[in-house]
Amino acid sequence: MFVGARRTYCPFPDCSEMMVADDDSVSDGCVTQSECQVCRRLFCANCLVPWHAGVSCVEYAQLGAGERGKEDLLLVEAARESKWKRCPRCRFYVEKSHGCLHITCRYV
Repeated sequence: MFVGARRTYCPFPDCSEMMVADDDSVSDGCVTQSECQVCRRLFCANCLVPWHAGVSCVEYAQLGAGERGKEDLLLVEAARESKWKRCPRCRFYVEKSHGCLHITCRYV
């Protein structure tokens, strides 16, 4: 066995295969795409969750539990590209059309 090696597990509940983490898999905080050797699905080697393409680990951690699906991640990526912001209260995406950067929640 690999004595002293860092162990990690596949983040998919139906697999959970133990793997030896490669020290090169996470370098300088950069997200690296890894593949489980058993189920062949992709996961993030940095935060050990299913692969979150186009979204940084910090952004992914800030998402709620119901916002981490594939379609939700595509929305987050589109919002970043379009420079949309989120209302700090209701978390809806808004686009600035004119005026200052202040967001007034429509549910106040």
